[in-house]
Amino acid sequence: MRIRLLMLGKTRSQEIRALLDDYLKRINRSCPIDQIEVRDPQAALRKLDADRAATVVLLDAAGKAFDSSAFAKWLSELRERGTRELLFLCGDADGFPDALRQRAHQRISLSAMTYSHELARGMLAEQLYRAFAILSGSSYPK
Repeated sequence: MRIRLLMLGKTRSQEIRALLDDYLKRINRSCPIDQIEVRDPQAALRKLDADRAATVVLLDAAGKAFDSSAFAKWLSELRERGTRELLFLCGDADGFPDALRQRAHQRISLSAMTYSHELARGMLAEQLYRAFAILSGSSYPK
C-alpha cells in the first residue's frame, strides 16, 4: 500500500513543516508515503482525476473518529484487502468545497476539537506513524 497526503495550500510554519517531514521520513520505513501540496481545490480535483484508483479519505471534523489502536486496525484491514493507494485529503483554512467532499470514499476525524489545517497535518502524520508502530509491535505507542 502507498499513502499520499494531498494538501490544499502550503504548510507555512517551519516548525510544523519540520515535524511533518520527520514523521513522513519515519513512516517511509514501513510504507511508501509522499505529500503533494496544491494551490487550490481545482488543482486537487485534477490530481484526483489523474489517480482514480486511490481510496480517498477526507479529514473532516464530522468524520468517523478512531482511537489510535482502531486507526491502526483500519489501516491494516485496508492493506489486507489489497488497497494499493490511500490518499488523505487535507484541507486548508477554508475547508473543502463540495466537489472535493463528493470525491471522498471515507471521512475521518482526528478529534472532536478543531485544529488549524497545518497542525492537523502534523497530527495526521504522527497518527500514521503511530499506527505503523502499533502494527509492528514497536514500543513507540506506549
